[in-house]
Amino acid sequence: MSTASSNELPRVSEAASREPEKSGAVASKHKEGIESVLALLFGVIFLGLSVVVSVETLARKLFNFSIQGADELGGYALALGSTLAFSLAVMGRAHIRVDVFHERFPKRLKAALNLVAIVSLAGFAIFICWLAYRVLLDTFEYGSTAPTPWGTPLALPQSLWLVGLIAFALVATGYAVQAIRLFLNGSTDRLLVDFSPKSAKEELKEELEDLAVRHGGETS
Repeated sequence: MSTASSNELPRVSEAASREPEKSGAVASKHKEGIESVLALLFGVIFLGLSVVVSVETLARKLFNFSIQGADELGGYALALGSTLAFSLAVMGRAHIRVDVFHERFPKRLKAALNLVAIVSLAGFAIFICWLAYRVLLDTFEYGSTAPTPWGTPLALPQSLWLVGLIAFALVATGYAVQAIRLFLNGSTDRLLVDFSPKSAKEELKEELEDLAVRHGGETS
């Protein structure tokens, strides 16, 4: 009995040690999937806008004709694309932070500042969602339309804008909850790795990796 139990203990401890690794791998996989979807939507929006602008330019030059909607669509694309970029920036730690003194602080204080930063960002995201919702309610109430030749009902682009902001708020809130959990568990190192602003070395490393991938694709 004692021999069997002693043999089982290493297996249990080994399985327990592997559990965080598995959960981290699953979380990373989900993150990559969300990033891919958001990046795809972002690309489709601005690729479609580029096609519209090209058609508008050619129609004006060759046929003296205008669809009169490129500027309007450009504004809608910018509004919606920005909300998607907000979420991508959170997941890629790309939001700008003033970190002149950040690296000089003790680890615990840096971790606390990272926590304050992501929680503040989540609170701001929820706040602008509430404001956008109020704007959309006013639009429905007054039946507002765009002051353009198309006269687009503003409820449509504003609804898409609100959806993008809600996605941003959900992403930011999810990260804030994760940061709070790490802080309460005393996982200072993980909090520093996942929520610190990107250093110049990290950005340079990413650029070099992207460059290597691009060159590898060209040679293949």
